[in-house]
Amino acid sequence: MAVIKWIDLVGVSESSWRDAAQQALAEAAKTIRNIESMDVLETSAVIRDNRIAEYRTHVRIHFRIER
Repeated sequence: MAVIKWIDLVGVSESSWRDAAQQALAEAAKTIRNIESMDVLETSAVIRDNRIAEYRTHVRIHFRIER
C-alpha cells in the first residue's frame, strides 16, 4: 500500500511563472525524496512601476512516503 503526501509551496522568479514553478520544485527536491507529480494551483505577480517585478507560482508537490 502506498501513501502519498503533498506540500504547497510558492516559487518566485524574476523571469516567468514557469521558472517560478521550477524554483519551487528545485527547492523541494533538496530535502524530499520520491517526488512524483506537481500541480500548478495558481499564478500571481508583484507589480512595481507598472511592470511585473516578480512572478509567483503556487504549486502542490506530491511525494510517496517511505516505509
